[in-house]
Amino acid sequence: MVAVRVVQLVVLACLASVIASHKDSVHYLVTAPQDPELQIGTNFTATCIIRNTTEVTANDLFWKLSQRRIPPEQYTKISETALNVTITITSETPQWLFCDTQKNSEHVKLNQWKYFHGIKLKKGYFPKKPENLTCKAIQKERSVSQFLFCEWEPKQKQPGDFSTIYRVNVHVVNFKNFTNTTNVSSAIIDTEIFPHFLSLDIWVEAENVLGKVESDHLHKEANSVIKTDPPLNISIISEDSFPTSLLLNWTRPIEKFYMHLIYEIRFAPNGSHNWSYVPQADTSIDIQSFRLQNLRPDTVYITQVRCKNDRDGYWSEWSNNSTKSTPTYKPTSKPDVWYISKSADGQHVLLLSKEPEFANGKIIKYQINIQDSKLQTPNKNVWETIPVTNPNAVSSTKHITELKQIHLNEKITLVVRVTAVNVKGKSPVATIVIPEKENVPPPVQKLEVYSQAEKLFVEWIAPNSTAVSEYLVQWTRAGKIDWQREKKNIRKTSIRVNLEKFVRYNVSVYPLYSGLIGKPLHVETYLEQGAPMEGPSVKLNGTPGSTEARLIWEELPRDKQRGYISNYTIYYTDGTKTEAITVSRDTLSYTLKSLARNTRYDVWIIVSNVKGSARGSNHSFTTLKYAPGEIEGIVVGVSLCFLFVVVLTMLICICKRDVIKESFWPQIPNPGASTIGTWSPDYPIKAETSSENCLSGISVLDVDICDGKSVFEEDKACLPLKKDKYMSEEHSSGIGGSSCMSSPRQSVSDSDEGGDVADTTASTVQYSSVVASSGYKGQTPSLPSQQAVFSRSESTQPLLESEENPDMLSLEGSRQSQRFPPLSLSHCEGNSDNPSQVEMEAKTLDFCPAGEDSEDRESDDAQSHEWLETAPISSYMPQLGGYRPQ
Repeated sequence: MVAVRVVQLVVLACLASVIASHKDSVHYLVTAPQDPELQIGTNFTATCIIRNTTEVTANDLFWKLSQRRIPPEQYTKISETALNVTITITSETPQWLFCDTQKNSEHVKLNQWKYFHGIKLKKGYFPKKPENLTCKAIQKERSVSQFLFCEWEPKQKQPGDFSTIYRVNVHVVNFKNFTNTTNVSSAIIDTEIFPHFLSLDIWVEAENVLGKVESDHLHKEANSVIKTDPPLNISIISEDSFPTSLLLNWTRPIEKFYMHLIYEIRFAPNGSHNWSYVPQADTSIDIQSFRLQNLRPDTVYITQVRCKNDRDGYWSEWSNNSTKSTPTYKPTSKPDVWYISKSADGQHVLLLSKEPEFANGKIIKYQINIQDSKLQTPNKNVWETIPVTNPNAVSSTKHITELKQIHLNEKITLVVRVTAVNVKGKSPVATIVIPEKENVPPPVQKLEVYSQAEKLFVEWIAPNSTAVSEYLVQWTRAGKIDWQREKKNIRKTSIRVNLEKFVRYNVSVYPLYSGLIGKPLHVETYLEQGAPMEGPSVKLNGTPGSTEARLIWEELPRDKQRGYISNYTIYYTDGTKTEAITVSRDTLSYTLKSLARNTRYDVWIIVSNVKGSARGSNHSFTTLKYAPGEIEGIVVGVSLCFLFVVVLTMLICICKRDVIKESFWPQIPNPGASTIGTWSPDYPIKAETSSENCLSGISVLDVDICDGKSVFEEDKACLPLKKDKYMSEEHSSGIGGSSCMSSPRQSVSDSDEGGDVADTTASTVQYSSVVASSGYKGQTPSLPSQQAVFSRSESTQPLLESEENPDMLSLEGSRQSQRFPPLSLSHCEGNSDNPSQVEMEAKTLDFCPAGEDSEDRESDDAQSHEWLETAPISSYMPQLGGYRPQ
């Protein structure tokens, strides 16, 4: 308690001094101490003092660390005008500690900045003790440099606001001290001249604002800190009498009176990264030559040498590589013999051989002996020599040679013995037994191949047989083959050669039974898959149809697949719409259906695997407008329909010939048998006359007053009447065209074809004649002795020849503005030059009842009759083509 009180008094004294130093300050709050240098991980106490005001007290104050408010539990109230706070320094970054008031009076608000004060906290670490101090002197030419290079830990700068200064001290015992100062973890000390064989005392001091620390002292003999250059002028000698050794010679890098040296030697076959070291005991004396032993013959070796002080010190750097090959020697291991099938039935095999592992020289030939295991002949040991002319022909690696193609017999077991030969001699004999086909030993039970860490691992289950002597793991790709052998107790291995990515390998495992080859198991796999290199090229299979097209494509070569194909996607477009169809990886053809006719399509295929996809080239085609055979089908269908209609029409014509004949060729009544004479009540009934003597009726021309001019002009010119067809009731009347006629009659129907009038009157023709002019109905005739009878015939007989060339009636007179009454002409009434002929004609004609005139024309009858008496009258008007238009 007394100690705490003493501390408080000390703090108050400090604060008093701070206040005295700030008596001219305008702040009402002051914090102390100012600009402290703090060690990270320690506690720090600050005091906030109120001065020159009674507006606030210690109860109104609070502390903040940066923007974080410090809890009141860390406060200590010293008096009404002083408040302490204690915090732990943890962060390495600089921070501000603020004292503030929480009172909100008007005075505080107006002088807010005077009631706010802070302390900037500078933080850092106490300097670390330098450790692992080492010093070395470097060889310079044939002597030692005067500069001593020293380094220590930590090598990195400490975090915080304080920098550390290092001072290196080198004390040469009984001679002199040398020092150097630095702010990093290494330094070079100049000793003026290197103190050979003298003792050294070396240490380092580290210091910053928080304190100072010193490293352990390093006591060394001066020569033990020397690092020499590597040995010089290394040479290697190869001796034919020692095929497994090499002799090394070198020169020491520094004079012997400075120090005695020891050496270290390492070597490795060319291309290998594993060094072999000569035992240290064999080179622990100061020597300048050494013989490497137990090396492989005919092998290039790389050798390096280094040295150091025999008492203590630093190893020099390794010398540069020195390379030399050991002498050639006869092979000390047998060749690795294998075979592959060269035919589908397995009856022809190709014998292969790898060079012996310890060939000890270049293999120049192989000697082969093939024997039937059941054959006992004197020449069974005859060897066949095969020179090595085509190495690496079927292999993915070097040193595999084709030996001989062998034909197998299904019932014979062959024993093959192979020996490799180089310039120094023969290798041990390698034997392989090819069993007869019926007695092949069983395979392994299960085979699994997978990729891991950029290697292919092969795992299998041994067969039930216990006679397995070893296993052979084989892998092939694109006709290239390689293999490796595994011991009989191995169940899992990795392929020890570097395999290529994106290449499909066929991995097989063969169990070997004392040289007898068992059945294999095969698995295809990839070390790593990748996206296909390209897509397939699609094309049409034949000609496209109107609504479908058959596509075909080829499977990608395996070296371009780069993985297992998962599917194909077919895309086709007509320029406006694109369709996609996915098919399985086994599909190499597909028929597109429901295509538009006469349309151009672009089609392409995308091939995919688990790593990506690739697009093939585009192919264009145009569908047909009509499918093959469609036009022929339409023509045949139309022809059949037409033939059916023709046949049906012919059958109808045959069955309905009477009806058709009646419709198209009706029977024409005989004019001679006509009852025209019975139409008039005043005409006596006469016996029927023969048709041969019957004359045609006389046509009557009905002239309208509006048409009078044209009629008279035509008559005056004696022109023939034009042919017309009249089917209306108006044009079908008889004489005068009166509406008082008993019934309408069909007018003359002329043929549509041109020609003579006499030849074109086969259609219906009406006949009418005037027997005697007796005036119109209701009028008294001027000549009582003459009685007018209008006869009309129902005959459809064509006009007689006499009617085709009648005497034209010449009509003269002035054109009248009123309508002319109907004109009735009769053979009996005109002034005929041949009355007898007229009478004869009148007797032979049969006349129809006279047509009655319309009563509305009675007022004009007298005038009309008068005109008739004065006009010259022909026997009848010509009828060239039926009636004239009414």
